[in-house]
Amino acid sequence: MSAVSKDAKRVTTHVIQKMKDEGEKISMLTAYDYSMARIIDSAGIDVILVGDSASNVMAGHETTLPITLDQMIYHASSVVRAINRSLIVVDLPFGTYQGNSKKALASAIRIMKESGAHAVKLEGGQSVKGSIQRILSAGVPVMGHLGLIPQSIYKFGTYTVRAKKDAEAEQLITDAKMLEEIGCFGIVLEKIPADLAEQVSKEIKIPTIGIGAGGGCDGQVLVSHDLFGITKDFNPRFLRRYMNLFDDMQDAVKSYIKDVKSKDFPNDKEQY
Repeated sequence: MSAVSKDAKRVTTHVIQKMKDEGEKISMLTAYDYSMARIIDSAGIDVILVGDSASNVMAGHETTLPITLDQMIYHASSVVRAINRSLIVVDLPFGTYQGNSKKALASAIRIMKESGAHAVKLEGGQSVKGSIQRILSAGVPVMGHLGLIPQSIYKFGTYTVRAKKDAEAEQLITDAKMLEEIGCFGIVLEKIPADLAEQVSKEIKIPTIGIGAGGGCDGQVLVSHDLFGITKDFNPRFLRRYMNLFDDMQDAVKSYIKDVKSKDFPNDKEQY
């Protein structure tokens, strides 16, 4: 049972579809733990992504590849216990769905059953079509992810903008239409030209969520730790920082150390 009340109106896949239909932008942020999720959900975010970026942000890995299904379920469970209204989407980690639709379904079912999340997200187009269809056949909502797909970093060798060439752009449009056709409820478009993202958003009926894909998408997503300024040395062009928590938190720790060393903490009012 959740530690927070569940009386607010839930955001569902149908709600975000209605938002697109009515021209309302969709807000999405990542969360990997209870405390962060509670802050974000209570602020009114529409969608929370429990991303495999936890591999980078929470565990310090250089890529998203090392994180396991068990670890994703742990993070997702923590987030679900905190939320009151947001739609929770969880990344299927690398190796849990590529090339094996039966394994993909088993992975998605584990996430849904063991974490209580509302949907899963897979990276790729035609190559993962079978896996997505298998998952959808079990009634599990699926969000797609096109453009820069971090789980394929070793294939491309760089995190630069994707689909700048005509052939790649045409393939992305084809993949987006395919994902819509087979039943995905939305698509993340990562690091592609803004005009292409806008074109895709207009040509498909399901919502697009952009990260580094311009304002023509139906919504936007950022990694919360980037937005809050906790990840100090990460400065991509698409990122807008709303705080500088790294420095603020570091200053707080320094003040605490100083107070402990000087015997100023705890004072008489801070002990029993």
